Amino acid sequence: MTFRTAIDISKVTMPPLRHDGCVLLLGSCFSDNMCACLRRAMVDAEVNPFGTTYNPLSLLECVEWLIDCRAAEAADLFPANGVWNHFMFHSRYSGTDPSSTLAAMNASIGRGHEQLSRCSHLFVTLGTAFIYRLAGEGMVVNNCHKLPSSHFERGLCGMEEAASAIAKMAERVREFNPAAHIVFTVSPIRHLSDGLAMNHLSKSLLTVAVHHAVAAHPGYCHYFPAFEILNDDLRDYRFYAADMAHPSDVAVNYVWEQFKAAFFDGGERQKAEQCERLSRLLAHRPTSPNAEVVEQFRARASKALADMAAQCPHIAKLDYLKHYITCKEEL
Repeated sequence: MTFRTAIDISKVTMPPLRHDGCVLLLGSCFSDNMCACLRRAMVDAEVNPFGTTYNPLSLLECVEWLIDCRAAEAADLFPANGVWNHFMFHSRYSGTDPSSTLAAMNASIGRGHEQLSRCSHLFVTLGTAFIYRLAGEGMVVNNCHKLPSSHFERGLCGMEEAASAIAKMAERVREFNPAAHIVFTVSPIRHLSDGLAMNHLSKSLLTVAVHHAVAAHPGYCHYFPAFEILNDDLRDYRFYAADMAHPSDVAVNYVWEQFKAAFFDGGERQKAEQCERLSRLLAHRPTSPNAEVVEQFRARASKALADMAAQCPHIAKLDYLKHYITCKEEL
């Protein structure tokens, strides 16, 4: 007997991704999980230039800012909790000095604009249909920065509003970068603070809205079943972290294996897995007190990376690997 409803990933048709392709990921923290996996495979991947983004209206705004290369302005910064913040940006961009805070935000927009202009795949992960609007103004905020709830009006995004935002996102990306494929996912992360019923309602709304967009834009809009893999294929609390909301490392790795099977063909997958093994080697920190042993390890790891860069030249251009290749920092 079969005690699982496993998804046959071979039937999930996706646009092929080259190992040396360029990828941009936007959306919930599940996007960060997949970006980390892509980077271990030494794919040119950037994630969330504005920080974690959950709802479809804010995701549309992120895409429009990146396409227009719209600069954040000093007038939109506000002080709270001892730092300067912006409603479009995650708190990881907040800082004590407004000038450097603004500079970091605009540098991130510039990198995101460049990545979106040349990427072969844009992955958009929708997390929730709940939105927060500034009280009295109606502006949807991307991050509340832990301000009092009285500052906001919380509500559920309507079906037509969500579907329209996702469709407009697809159309704008198509105009800006006609070569890009847009792959939508619904985050498997459960928003338990909303209650299970509201979480299910939110996820269902997003799923229907995304499928409307995919059906209306065939050929360049696609759907990857990350939500279904975790909730229907794995379907067990042992695949969740201790908070019972986020996927465990085992679950993330399982989705990543399904992702590779869907997007990489045989040769590209083999290259990606070679790079993953190399990433594990580079991440190792030798603990031997013998300096000669440590130096031998460093030399072996540096040579392995140089050999891989010779085989896959794009690796030499990846910012997050440059210090390994140049040996300017310890491994």
